[in-house]
Amino acid sequence: MMLSLEKDFYLESLRQSYRKKIWRKFIKGIKDFNLIEDGDKIAVGVSGGKDSLILCKLFQELKRDKSKNFEVVFISMDPGFSKEDLLDFKENLIKLKIPCEIFGSNVWDVAFREEPDNPCFLCAKMRRGVLYNKVEELGCNKLALGHHFDDIVETGLINMFYAGTIKTMIPKVNSTSGKLTVIRPMAYVKEKDIISYMNKNEISPMGCGCSVQSGEKDSKRLEIKQLLSELEKNNSNIKQSIFNSLRNVNLDYIMGYTKGNKNG
Repeated sequence: MMLSLEKDFYLESLRQSYRKKIWRKFIKGIKDFNLIEDGDKIAVGVSGGKDSLILCKLFQELKRDKSKNFEVVFISMDPGFSKEDLLDFKENLIKLKIPCEIFGSNVWDVAFREEPDNPCFLCAKMRRGVLYNKVEELGCNKLALGHHFDDIVETGLINMFYAGTIKTMIPKVNSTSGKLTVIRPMAYVKEKDIISYMNKNEISPMGCGCSVQSGEKDSKRLEIKQLLSELEKNNSNIKQSIFNSLRNVNLDYIMGYTKGNKNG
């Protein structure tokens, strides 16, 4: 897929107004976790929301920068968007000059039919499977997702509070099929800066479109977001502390763990 190298207002904004808060953190994430290597063919998963849209622009700027020799394609799975949401999505793609292939699926129909009270787990599992298959069909060896700093922090707490385990999203991991690598280049980028970029550049990203994310059903992630917002009132650095703790685990003080035997 060919990318236009002509002047792009949205790319210039990343390099200038958001150079420190977004661009440099994107580059730092790539370097720290060795996310992109010469010869990679990377598929960027585009949901239509703010995170995936800015990830597309970051990859376009990185491609224009020519510091890495890689291929990139932009793909989006339509899990059952409304006609209005899909139209808004396509208009944003045109506005932002993102050449994205949209392919259909019946993920939402199946997830809400099989698990009407709590469809999120099945939905996420199915979306991953469909997306992974598409990426493999395209001959890509990596899939880039738009998860950011806040997602990593929130996922860590969700797993601690509701799953009884200490784990979170990591910037680089093999897919369940083992045929491709999933990367999250925005691991250091904060959500508030993404929102700021969107507002400054008058971009109206598409919402998730499902009833869970729109607040019609219970959302554990929303609960965690609200909790963190309250905690930040007394400790503005709390998210950074949680993020750091997920990288700085002292195994000598984890219950049931002894060196050479993870199960104690």
